[in-house]
Amino acid sequence: MTVVDNAVYVDGTRAASPTSLDQTFAELRRCPGGRSFGWIGLLRPDRDEIDVVAKEFQFHELAVEDTVHAHQRPKLEWYGQTMFVVLRPARYVDPVEIIEIGEIHLFLGPDFVVTVRHATEPDLGAVRHRMEADPELLAHGPFAVLYAVLDKVVDDYGPVLAGLQDDIDQIEVQVFDGDPSVSKRIYQLSREVIAFQRAVEPLQDLIAALHQRVGGEGTNADLELSRALRDVADHATRVLERTEGFRQLLSDILVVNSTLVAQRQNEEMARLAQAGYDQNEQLKRISSWAAILFAPTVVAGIYGMNFTRMPELDWTLGYPFALGLMFGLALVLYLLFKRRGWL
Repeated sequence: MTVVDNAVYVDGTRAASPTSLDQTFAELRRCPGGRSFGWIGLLRPDRDEIDVVAKEFQFHELAVEDTVHAHQRPKLEWYGQTMFVVLRPARYVDPVEIIEIGEIHLFLGPDFVVTVRHATEPDLGAVRHRMEADPELLAHGPFAVLYAVLDKVVDDYGPVLAGLQDDIDQIEVQVFDGDPSVSKRIYQLSREVIAFQRAVEPLQDLIAALHQRVGGEGTNADLELSRALRDVADHATRVLERTEGFRQLLSDILVVNSTLVAQRQNEEMARLAQAGYDQNEQLKRISSWAAILFAPTVVAGIYGMNFTRMPELDWTLGYPFALGLMFGLALVLYLLFKRRGWL
């Protein structure tokens, strides 16, 4: 059996610590009705282990199936005199910067509470110790245990919010530093926030339904428990509001990041375009000077072929004419390229 702890309480005080579930069942039958209840804590039980408890307390088959298969959203359902509650605790794993969301199922009846955990966190042993240290609160019965578990789950959301805030602060720095990997981190964190929001959002309706049930009893004890539930509801509301704020903030950061990425791309394209323009200007200058120097080279090359019979070889003004022709062609080309802005 995956029984973490097992006890029978009378008037808020631990009256027995049975070593087996059969002893717990027998002890509950012997204890006076209305003043005692049993609290059984299970960790990752299999179907056979759940069936043992379900048969004794007559759990509804649908609730048993939900517990066996898990992966339920937070909810509160009534099956006759038995209340079935699903909670989704969460914790922030700092080394890998992710949120781990667990699952706790509770079965509550007139004289019993069965808590079923599908993850090692949170440790409900701390909740049990807190309740045992406050017999007046524990004397309220199974609803007091549900309140304490709810309070623990909601309180544990605080470190998760702090971790998310740190991640968002880091992401803002990455965005304005131009980190190329920040888009992936924004998407990952957005998924974490959405999953966390799904765990928190149903708590408002769940606590409201529980508050209506407890507040309707009309006793002073239930009045105190009702006030405690309102406090948990307030905390849950603040958690939900901050979570919604994180989700909107991440959406805004994603838009800003996309804008900055587009701006940097435009700046890079402008820089490349300017570089291309500068390169073209240099190429035009080089080509212009190459053409200017090519003209005299052609004339000199022709008259440097040293053929016996060539025009103007015996002309007295041939040499000055050749020099003037070379200079004139170079000057004409220079003025032409200068006019076109190539030089």
